[in-house]
Amino acid sequence: MRVLIAPDKFKGSLSAHEAAAAIASGLAQFPGIVANSCPVADGGEGFADALAARSDLVDGIGDPLGRPVTARCGWLDGETAVIEMSEASGLHRLAQEERNPWVASTFGTGQLILHAASRGAARVLVGLGGSATNDAGTGVAVALGWQFLTSDGEPVEPRPANFLAIERIEPPEEDRPCPRIVAACDVRNPLLGPDGSSRVYARQKGADDRMIEHLEMAIEHLADLVRDQLGIDHRALPGAGAAGGLGYGLATFCDAQLRPGFPLVAEALGLEARIASSDLVITGEGRLDAQTLFGKAPVEVARIAKKHGKPVAVICGKCEAGAEAGEWFDFVIALDSLEPSCARCLAEAASLTARAAGRIAQWVLDAR
Repeated sequence: MRVLIAPDKFKGSLSAHEAAAAIASGLAQFPGIVANSCPVADGGEGFADALAARSDLVDGIGDPLGRPVTARCGWLDGETAVIEMSEASGLHRLAQEERNPWVASTFGTGQLILHAASRGAARVLVGLGGSATNDAGTGVAVALGWQFLTSDGEPVEPRPANFLAIERIEPPEEDRPCPRIVAACDVRNPLLGPDGSSRVYARQKGADDRMIEHLEMAIEHLADLVRDQLGIDHRALPGAGAAGGLGYGLATFCDAQLRPGFPLVAEALGLEARIASSDLVITGEGRLDAQTLFGKAPVEVARIAKKHGKPVAVICGKCEAGAEAGEWFDFVIALDSLEPSCARCLAEAASLTARAAGRIAQWVLDAR
């Protein structure tokens, strides 16, 4: 029996690659099972891990507050780089008390794009998710050579706190390299308004009600300048509000294409062909819940599998009541059904996942 192992990460315990390895080890004890691993991701954390064949460690990249850190730039092949914006500009880079989207910047993400370009990347895939920023991608723009100026021609550091001082926007010199950018974006929020980047996401990045309103005004001023001076208005573009408006910034300043993350990953990995040539698909994630059923990676894997008439089993850390129902999964096993202690589930996630894979194999054998 040919089994394709295609899990997403188990957030807080296993990466997608670690989960796949644990599942493979659990299947290895059953003769006749040939396992093929294909870890997956959507556009959030784990995007680069799922796609990158190798990675560069790049020193001196600015974190959201401009401090130098070491960040990864992955490579799908010699011409395609894979970057997670959270590597440089992510919330995980800040302590709780440092979270402040009024001053946080995506400049470091722009530095990673520049690094990829300097190493010959013709295309850069950028995963949007986990951001600490709400700067509408202006930090990336400055790293790539754009200038934001006062009426006197003085440069303005592009943080939301300074946006109202911007009166002119100047594009980079034509000879500056900029590869083709594709942004993996799993939300459809516009830039502004009740569903925009500030009002929906800024609070989790440290903003209070007053700051959220100031962010909204500052970004609207920026978007008006872009419209009036550049003739570009992507504020209503689905996904423009992703990652603190980075979707808007990449589309505006880099002419980027915004695409849903999972189809982008699936295409790059040749996932459909691999599913079609398998007899069983095993997927998984940390928590199977209502959000899973609205397009997260396990359901997207299952959607392809069902198209080809393949049975699907799913392993999860915890399964919310009702999430196992429906048309997508033929067998569901939660790690907390094997170990009720949450702390031990997290600490022993790999061995429990291997046990769960053994249960799936036994289910298949019993059904024969």
